[in-house]
Amino acid sequence: MAKGVLVDRQDRAIGHGSFEPGGVPALDAEEMRAAALRRAGREGFDDPSFMLPLQRLIASCNAESDLNRLGRNAVKFEIRRSLHNLLEFERREHLNPAVLARSIERPIFITGMPRSGSTFLHRLLVRDPAVAAPLSWRLVHPHPSAAGRLGESVNRAKVQAQFYLMRLLAPELNSLHEVAAGEPEECTDITAQVFQSLRYDSVYRVPSYQSWLQHHGHLEAYRFHKRFLQHLDAQAPGRRWILKSPDHVFALDDIRVVYPDAHWVFIHRDPVAVLASVARLTEVLRRPFAHSVDLDEIGQQVCASWLDGAQRMMRAAASSGSILHLHYREIVSDPQKAVATLFRHGSHSSSADASQRMRKWLGNRSNRSHRPRRYDLKSFGLDPEALRAQFEPYTDTFGIELEWPPKTRPARGARN
Repeated sequence: MAKGVLVDRQDRAIGHGSFEPGGVPALDAEEMRAAALRRAGREGFDDPSFMLPLQRLIASCNAESDLNRLGRNAVKFEIRRSLHNLLEFERREHLNPAVLARSIERPIFITGMPRSGSTFLHRLLVRDPAVAAPLSWRLVHPHPSAAGRLGESVNRAKVQAQFYLMRLLAPELNSLHEVAAGEPEECTDITAQVFQSLRYDSVYRVPSYQSWLQHHGHLEAYRFHKRFLQHLDAQAPGRRWILKSPDHVFALDDIRVVYPDAHWVFIHRDPVAVLASVARLTEVLRRPFAHSVDLDEIGQQVCASWLDGAQRMMRAAASSGSILHLHYREIVSDPQKAVATLFRHGSHSSSADASQRMRKWLGNRSNRSHRPRRYDLKSFGLDPEALRAQFEPYTDTFGIELEWPPKTRPARGARN
């Protein structure tokens, strides 16, 4: 093999010094690191451990994501923002080292099958003033603005404007996963800031990065997760952290190392009824940023991932009796009862004021809407009968109500 070809492949593998087909410069990890340091007037990062994950991510984006111009700019924007935040964490920790000694006690982690009502439940829980959760705009701007309340308002408005732009690019997104600057969001946006997050695989096609992350593990990512919460907690102490993401399922052991006193909640739903929705969300997220997307590949990826996730939940339940198991139907049919059950499980005392706030929030019909959405599994190369057989051990283990095939409405005038 010619030396030049070998060097080019090695450069591409670590995410710098190469060109994409057509002569477009590849994304460059070292260049972005250096640019972040120049903007901050710094010579280096105190903790450069993020560089290997960043190099892996960029190498995968360069080689596999088929990014269009918008996609390349989106990746660069995300990385630039994350590097800025990492430098700001370090700067503030120099000024106040005690922030890293803050205790995040008995956090409650909500995870489980996606599309199972966890977003609705999380948004209901944070109506309790004694509950803390990472809000979307705080994930982007985790530290107080130097301009005070006005600066905070501007930062929040900027994030909401970014969500509006994303809705223009992907009009179906809001109906699949509604995002709002002032509402809680998933923890994958925290771990993404050290480039060790499963969210990247939802937005970009990055199979080699995903494989690397699976083997590398998530311990470093969740150590940063705790560090992130410590900074947020210092700004408004005394609240109970409740955190949610379906992707926590894939990091259970690592999360327990970082948060040994965590309380766990698994949410269950018929996977056959939701996998097409998960696949469709992945398609909607990826399409604006790539020249093309492969629906069959997305379907197989989603199926394999959540078959693994279902097995992980089964193993966790078999080894621990301290996990609370909630079902989608429980949450949507009687949300306040589900909240009460969760709070009892987490030994969290909720006030009468908190209950009133939740009832008021539920009184808004837009917050209670759970319109059934049906997607064609076959468009993603998925066979519902094969899925039913594959996931049968999971649905049997947890006594999950089967929702697929969808029940047909009786003809008008027919009796039940």
